[in-house]
Amino acid sequence: MIICGHRGLASVAPENTLAGLMAAHQHQLTWVEIDVQLSQDQQVVLFHDQRLGRCTDGQGMLRQHTWPQLKTLDAGRWFNDDFAHERMCLLSDYLSRACELNIKVNIELKLYPKDCVRELCQQVSSVLEALFNQGKFTADQLLLSSFEPAALSQMQQLIPEVPRALLVERIPFDWLAQLQQLDCEALHCQHNALTPAHAQAIIDAGYRVSCYTVNKQSRANQLASLGVHMIFSDKPLKQAPSAEHPAPS
Repeated sequence: MIICGHRGLASVAPENTLAGLMAAHQHQLTWVEIDVQLSQDQQVVLFHDQRLGRCTDGQGMLRQHTWPQLKTLDAGRWFNDDFAHERMCLLSDYLSRACELNIKVNIELKLYPKDCVRELCQQVSSVLEALFNQGKFTADQLLLSSFEPAALSQMQQLIPEVPRALLVERIPFDWLAQLQQLDCEALHCQHNALTPAHAQAIIDAGYRVSCYTVNKQSRANQLASLGVHMIFSDKPLKQAPSAEHPAPS
């Protein structure tokens, strides 16, 4: 089972920053998960929240600030004084560094009310295509995920070679139909929502199942025994052996 650093490695370094990526590398993780959204001037920025206050010294809505404004903010002091002056990061710069470190990246498309799905998807696909053309990343080193099916549908049209995963809190009754319609390879769910029956059904249908956010080793071991492919963790947990299941087709 793969341990994927959540928002980089959020218990060790400020989330969605290059410092978090380095922390994941130092703990020998091969995957990280990040959140992306658009600035006012259509730049793809790593950030989770709708508002700036929790994770920077800025105020107000991220979407109402330009990248020149955002890149001056301190995105590390809130976490620890050792990270003072850590800056926010563009997706292009983050992926270039991840490529150098040989770390794969799950990009969550973060959308809030009034955000335009198509705008975000177009800008993300443009960033990815530019990196592919530069030879800095390949599609199989990435995974796109979202709670918004419309975003996955857009990415399916814009850059179909990059694998997709549907994010859910609770597993919906029509999970299989959604995965088929969006041509996803995986379902990502809240770990407490996953039952053994759910896990078996998803795997038997030929899909991977991954769980967030798992910060206890005992729970990670339980999920591995159910055949869970990957967990998202804030902590550098030990990799647990997965149960034997056929690889998804």
